[in-house]
Amino acid sequence: MLKASEVMSKEVATIRGSATVYEAVKLMKEKATRTLIVELRHSQDAYGIVTETDVVYKVVAYGLDPARVRVFEIMTKPCIVVNPDLGVEYVARLFANTGIHSAPVIQGGLLGLITLNDILTKGDFVEQPKAVLLENQLQEAIAHARQVCAAKGIDSPDCAAAWDIVEELRAEAAHQKANQTYGDITGGKSAFEQYCEENPEAPEARMYDS
Repeated sequence: MLKASEVMSKEVATIRGSATVYEAVKLMKEKATRTLIVELRHSQDAYGIVTETDVVYKVVAYGLDPARVRVFEIMTKPCIVVNPDLGVEYVARLFANTGIHSAPVIQGGLLGLITLNDILTKGDFVEQPKAVLLENQLQEAIAHARQVCAAKGIDSPDCAAAWDIVEELRAEAAHQKANQTYGDITGGKSAFEQYCEENPEAPEARMYDS
């Protein structure tokens, strides 16, 4: 999975919170950007963000004079930030859950900016959809769990741990479906439940001391 650092824009336009909205709009036009990151006032300060939406919704919509309104009056601070190692899919999920369109990428400092456009134009979701990758990983994990249990015994910690991995992948796959659980796809039974039908002692074997 691609990381935020691989699709983000490294050129980030920044502005002071004390600047006017007039200056912010001018900078947006000059930099051809819809988002400005508000500079820190001191080392312990939080990052802020001001977007074209803020300008339109909070200034233009009320007929205010952009030369008289300051950035700090319309910005969002603290703003949601993204770790550079976060997978693009999870960034997309973060955006969907919070309703934001962009976020600064931070790790010890401002590294870049990631936007919906970056995810759409630079992501690999078309070539490598996560659901397909998860399904392949799940099937491989199931085959591996069966091999481990056959080799080391149903009551072994390794067997239980292998099925735990399967269940984690199964949960992630279910989340991908949004409106239906993975059990719906597999006829209501998980891979482990199907395994238990073949090996009745398996459920008790998962109760082991770590």
